Amino acid sequence: MAYERDTLVRWDRDHLWHPFTQMAGFCQEELLIITRGEGVYLYDSEGRRYLDGVSSLWANLHGHRRPELDRALIAQLEQVAHSTLLGLAHPPAILLARRLAEIAPAGLTRVFFSDNGSTAVEAALKLAFQYWRNKGQPQRQRFLKLSGAYHGDTLGAVAVGGIPLFHETYRPLLFETLEAPATYCYRCLHLKDCQTQCLTRLEELVAAHHQELAAVILEPLMQGAAGMIPQPPGYLTKVREATRRHGVLLIADEVAVGFGRTGKMFACEHEQVSPDLLCLAKGLTGGYLPLAATLATDEIYQGFLGEYQEFKTFFHGHTYSGNPLAAAVALASLDIFQKERLLEELPGKIELLSTRLAEMAAHPHIGDIRQRGLMVGIELVQDKNTREPFPPARRTGHRVILAARQLGAILRPLGDTIVLMPPLCISLEELDTLAAITLEAIRRGTAAA
Repeated sequence: MAYERDTLVRWDRDHLWHPFTQMAGFCQEELLIITRGEGVYLYDSEGRRYLDGVSSLWANLHGHRRPELDRALIAQLEQVAHSTLLGLAHPPAILLARRLAEIAPAGLTRVFFSDNGSTAVEAALKLAFQYWRNKGQPQRQRFLKLSGAYHGDTLGAVAVGGIPLFHETYRPLLFETLEAPATYCYRCLHLKDCQTQCLTRLEELVAAHHQELAAVILEPLMQGAAGMIPQPPGYLTKVREATRRHGVLLIADEVAVGFGRTGKMFACEHEQVSPDLLCLAKGLTGGYLPLAATLATDEIYQGFLGEYQEFKTFFHGHTYSGNPLAAAVALASLDIFQKERLLEELPGKIELLSTRLAEMAAHPHIGDIRQRGLMVGIELVQDKNTREPFPPARRTGHRVILAARQLGAILRPLGDTIVLMPPLCISLEELDTLAAITLEAIRRGTAAA
């Protein structure tokens, strides 16, 4: 049944609470209602077309209404929509677990399914915690995170998060963690005499607390929600070396950076690093359905085996863990990577985007541009020389994304950092258009600053 736009707007205002949205201001703006998608484009209720510049929150890989994914979903729907993995199995989950173990960094052979990035991280945290208890080392129950970290919005994930704006309110509910500084070079006070102090501090914390540490958790190569903060070459390797040296587990959260976003299937591949636990979601189904996976080494898996009465079982799971529909679509998504040699097509797109970003750098209100593959953060500042930020009340980033909508693209800011993360299938021409719209939107959004 179709409804008039005015009716939908009224019901939205009356009932729908949007995530990460200050509703007081949001309700005063024109409501953008997306009604369909095709390729890298989304269409609204008025028939207007927009480039999906953030892959529908960093999830879509192959475009909207991708025929292969549509067919996989329909074919599985004709078999069974859902069956639990608690004590049972079904072919899509078995096949997907096998495929993920084949393409993941070496040693990650066991796959635990859940349904989103937060739950993938929650599973990893609990696995690390219980692993050490099962091994007779219950004192190892602390986690080391990076400042600016974002690992999801459930309480365990929030505890290992490091963004005060998102996480500080819930501090009384959270377990304590250790925190190492992020590699936020643009805002670093020690940049001229850096000597990798961020890495040194992390290594010091691991060395000092290894006897109580269960794991180090990080987003490899690029911290997403922190504002697209890249890690320098070799950083991930050194973190892995520090954790191995002191017998601490490493959790790699690739929810945002996995599945080609950085130019390789997994970000860890850039430095040939194999974590002990790997968290995946978002692009796992090509952006079609909720599905997540936590991959573990066989060593961790073996730590949960025992007689029934020993109660070493991992007592954790979700109703829709490994849902057949989602798993079938995820398999079809991985087929597209293989059939179209998608990763081999990315370098040309990454190079074009780098060129366009370099051309933007001269803009008086663009302070820093950060890129890894097709992940980009453009930090806007009021004063380029002093790096003074815009006043929060001005909502400069929000002004920019509203201007981008007028120009035909959907973007989303992280404060005053404009994020670009288009679908991997975007053409060179479409990528060029996205870059041009972004620059013009920045001009309009920062005008009269």
